[in-house]
Amino acid sequence: MSKQVMTYAEGINLAMHQCMTLSDDVICYGLGVDDPKAIFGTTAGLVEKFGSSRVFDMPTAENGMLGVGVGAAINGLKPVMVHQRLDFFLLAMDQLVNSAAKWFYMFGEQQSVPLTIRLMLGRGWGQGPTHSQNLQAWFAHIPGLKVVMPSTPNDAKGMLAASIFDPNPVVFIEHRWLHHQEGEVDLSIEYFEPLDKAKVIRHGDDITIIALSYQVVEARRAAKALAENGIDAEIIDLRAIQPIDWETVTTSIRRTGRLLAVDTGMTTCSVSSEIVSTISEACFDNLKCAPKRLAMKDMPEPTSYGLTRGLYHGAFEIAKLVHEMVKGKDSEQLYSELKVNGNHDVPGDWFKGPF
Repeated sequence: MSKQVMTYAEGINLAMHQCMTLSDDVICYGLGVDDPKAIFGTTAGLVEKFGSSRVFDMPTAENGMLGVGVGAAINGLKPVMVHQRLDFFLLAMDQLVNSAAKWFYMFGEQQSVPLTIRLMLGRGWGQGPTHSQNLQAWFAHIPGLKVVMPSTPNDAKGMLAASIFDPNPVVFIEHRWLHHQEGEVDLSIEYFEPLDKAKVIRHGDDITIIALSYQVVEARRAAKALAENGIDAEIIDLRAIQPIDWETVTTSIRRTGRLLAVDTGMTTCSVSSEIVSTISEACFDNLKCAPKRLAMKDMPEPTSYGLTRGLYHGAFEIAKLVHEMVKGKDSEQLYSELKVNGNHDVPGDWFKGPF
């Protein structure tokens, strides 16, 4: 098994090249797919290799774009539709909810919809309330959709390939702060990652931290600092939010007895809310303390740089809350090095971009 270190964006690009090589039925379209910047590099080289009949731009008509994808999918193609912002995709919710997600069930399971929708989210540089939304819980609420949020380059590559060849519609959500994260990637053209399995990325005995998308990066940083203060945290990268891998989650909670669910979305009716409620039902007798969730405040994100200071959560907030849950005392001073100093519109000095 050959591996190579590459970025998250390069992993997505490799998956696209390999899937389009494996099947002539795979097409890629959307706003900017053939642009010189190639959507953070994720579609680089596709139009040159596979031609404009399989890789093409579209007019800014989101609902129409998705309708094209649904029609192409039910007629035998495997479309990959790309939106550079999840926020813009809201105009296509009718096609997603009432066509793509329902077709297989409405027509007697005679025709599936093998459609992949790449959506990008993430905040930064004053994007404000209409360009920074993390609405993944909307999609997870819809029967008939699979929703994945990989956090590593290897998972991005393997889960995108699996999404493209899955017979059902898959919403593939990328956080822009992950595009330049680096890691080893399996180069095999046959490498697929399952779309229904979480992954334990750090084993621990004191508490289970369940995180998704970019917050997995922050959970890793928090766990390292927690270990220096005598707290052994287990981290689960959820990877898929529909379906959720409850077996992996409940197995961990029954052993550690504590749960913190970390989310990028708004707190109310979030993925973290679903995790806390389900674990409270399934593992109540195993819990040593009340489960907690750490998500965004229920408010539109301000555009002003000054007003967003203190709005976000990351490694510092995770570590502080975990310490209080495990040891029952305030710990702000112990984890002060995890605070973001300077520009809070990027996660820290260690961050490589984009933005």
